Amino acid sequence: NTELALKGSGLPVMLTFNPGPVVEFMDCFLGEKTQVLCTLKNESNSLPVTFSFRKTAHFSISPEKGKIKKKSEKDVIFSFSPHQIGTIKAKQVVDIIGTKLEKNNLQLSKTRSFHQIYLKFIGVCRSKRKNILFKVNPGLTPMISNATGQFVADGTGQGTDSAPVATLKSTQTQIHTHRINRNCEDDALTAFPNDRAASIRPSERNKKYRTIFTKTERYNYVDPEFSYTDCERLSKEAHKKYYTDFISSLRERRLREEATRQFNIYNNSVSIDLEPAEGLISPKLSVTDFHKEKLQFKMLPLDENCLLTSRKLTAIDSKSSIKETWSGLSAMPSSTQEKEDCSLTLTSKQLHQILIGPSTIDFGDVCVYSTTSRKLHIINNLLVHIWIQIEVEIDELQQTTPLSQVVPPLTKTHIPIVFETNTLGMFKRSFNYTINNQHHGHVLVVANAVSIELELSARELILNPVPGYLAETEFRTTVRVYNPRNHPAEFTWKRTITDRGTAFSIQPAKGFVEAYRDLECEVVWHPGFSSPETGEFNLCVHKGNKIKLKCFAKVKIPV
Repeated sequence: NTELALKGSGLPVMLTFNPGPVVEFMDCFLGEKTQVLCTLKNESNSLPVTFSFRKTAHFSISPEKGKIKKKSEKDVIFSFSPHQIGTIKAKQVVDIIGTKLEKNNLQLSKTRSFHQIYLKFIGVCRSKRKNILFKVNPGLTPMISNATGQFVADGTGQGTDSAPVATLKSTQTQIHTHRINRNCEDDALTAFPNDRAASIRPSERNKKYRTIFTKTERYNYVDPEFSYTDCERLSKEAHKKYYTDFISSLRERRLREEATRQFNIYNNSVSIDLEPAEGLISPKLSVTDFHKEKLQFKMLPLDENCLLTSRKLTAIDSKSSIKETWSGLSAMPSSTQEKEDCSLTLTSKQLHQILIGPSTIDFGDVCVYSTTSRKLHIINNLLVHIWIQIEVEIDELQQTTPLSQVVPPLTKTHIPIVFETNTLGMFKRSFNYTINNQHHGHVLVVANAVSIELELSARELILNPVPGYLAETEFRTTVRVYNPRNHPAEFTWKRTITDRGTAFSIQPAKGFVEAYRDLECEVVWHPGFSSPETGEFNLCVHKGNKIKLKCFAKVKIPV
């Protein structure tokens, strides 16, 4: 029988949102729109992520779907355009798209959603208040509405049950006061002259009204057949207070009974007077919060004649990895013990306990004229010293140092392998190493030499007017420049000028983008009488590629 070993890696979806997972929008009125800029980051070091936002009422997303490379970011705009008044809470579903196998036919695969991430959108839509317009009414009107004075509100306020009697606290003036009423000091209210129609109605007995000019006390008619007497008013107030106290006592008794019932439910040894899931919020964990723990194994005793197994090798490796030394090692055997150990001829069993790797060092994409290093790990699980010598005859690896090390017993160390090339294309070469100057081995070096390159977040930009600004204000937007290479890139923006000229500008016009970083540039359209609404820029990378950026100004023509 032949056994076939299968190995696979299952990686979680590591997509984070900033801000998130709860996104709160600014308050707006009906018919308006507010936006929030969200950054989606793929935390995975191995795989890209393809996402798709489902449609949700009152909310829109741009772009709705896309793909994020590993260890990259993407900006998404969340828009809130409500169609009703009130607080709107929505659950936004983000689908992660991938390839899944059919249950009935495992040889057939389809692209569909295999994972969901949930966001919570919260927005408040407020109603616009009615603007009260004022108009000039210089004279007196015979209407009962008592609309007099210089400014009169053209709108109805909140309705009241009292009679429309216009009063003015102007008892201080004595210009037109009759000499008989000059000495009246009571706190009377001054009535306007046009409230005669309301003066015959019953009113509160403890208030007095006087005319606005002569301060003569106004006649206030009270119908004795329909108005309450003092005893009847006191009896009515006592009756109202009795029922108010009765209803309040019923409510307090009901609350006491409810509190006693809740206390009896949770008053036991299990709940210990705590209501389950009340006030206690479980912490939200993500995949990035978990730390890798190193498993510690005990050193297993080895018999000289026993066969080495993978479990024993793993135990030895775990034991030796406790003692790690990265510096201070000698290049050649110096002491008597080191010379004696490094002159030994090792057996096959002892060579299996020496781990030198990886056997293939993959540098990936490397820019020309740049320097990149990878670690060649050396683990000595023996109880004697070993002497490692590296033979580098390749021009691209000439900066590698040190080329020789004496590794103590049960020690882990590494040698940095430095790669630098001036030639574009695929590189595959190997170098040799020796153990104790007797046992030989080799390591394969793989790299892809590429030129310096920059990428843009978008090849076409649409510049919209800023809401709330004047029509002459510039239109602004941003574009992000990415550097996916391992070397800083120098760039320059060059405008394409047509016969009509150009009204677009971009800042910064030149600069540097560090390795594996990005830079945000601002594009501005300056409106004018003959300003062209389209423009082009060329992103020229020094010793690299060239990218064209098209810009469009979206001008809204008023109807």
